[in-house]
Amino acid sequence: MKISIITAVYNRERTIAAALASLHAQTHPDIEHIIIDGGSTDGTLPILEAAARRPQTRLISEPDHGIYDALNKGLVRATGEVIGILHSDDSFADRDVLADVARTFEAVPTDAVYGDLDYVSDDDSARIIRHWRSGAYTPARLRRGWMPPHPALFVRKPVIDRLGGYDTSLRIAADYDAILRWFIGARIQPAYLPRVLVRMRVGGVSNRNLARIVQKSREDLTAMRRNKVGGLTTLAMKNLSKLPQFLAR
Repeated sequence: MKISIITAVYNRERTIAAALASLHAQTHPDIEHIIIDGGSTDGTLPILEAAARRPQTRLISEPDHGIYDALNKGLVRATGEVIGILHSDDSFADRDVLADVARTFEAVPTDAVYGDLDYVSDDDSARIIRHWRSGAYTPARLRRGWMPPHPALFVRKPVIDRLGGYDTSLRIAADYDAILRWFIGARIQPAYLPRVLVRMRVGGVSNRNLARIVQKSREDLTAMRRNKVGGLTTLAMKNLSKLPQFLAR
């Protein structure tokens, strides 16, 4: 099974090497890596160019209109049976992540596999700030604001080809909108892999400041309403569901 991993990056000299190392360490034998660089002006590009010399790695470096535009460029170019995302600040939790994902796809008739995610300190990736235990999927949970962690979600390419990628009019919540569209439109019964797949550094765009939090809530509500999974009550449940993630594991 070929797995396509898309990385969107812009000026991430400090973190991109660790992200790439976690991908290059994977034991799964068939990985396509598509790197979409937004025209980095720091030391990111030389690191990416070195990575692009590896087999099945493609680098596109050009201006874009934000992360979702960059991810859409990757989706168009992906040729794998399954597609996943590796953000430039993130890393796979261990070397067997993609092998376990592939085994799950092969064992279970499903169009999506997802797992858990750890938020880690920006300056110490060994220190866990927040643990996102996804739990098993049900349609009722989706309507209570549940979603799988976007970086820990892997989806079969035909689903994305049929239902589309990320809506770039949403600047923060296009991933949530896409997940709702894929799960509802394809009537996906995803398989839950109950283990941490990705470590994400804290400080992402969606929770950087109060204005961003407000914008994300508005976009979440737009996604809920357009995909007919609820409204303000669902939004409130979605936000409240994050609180247990800060408790000790």
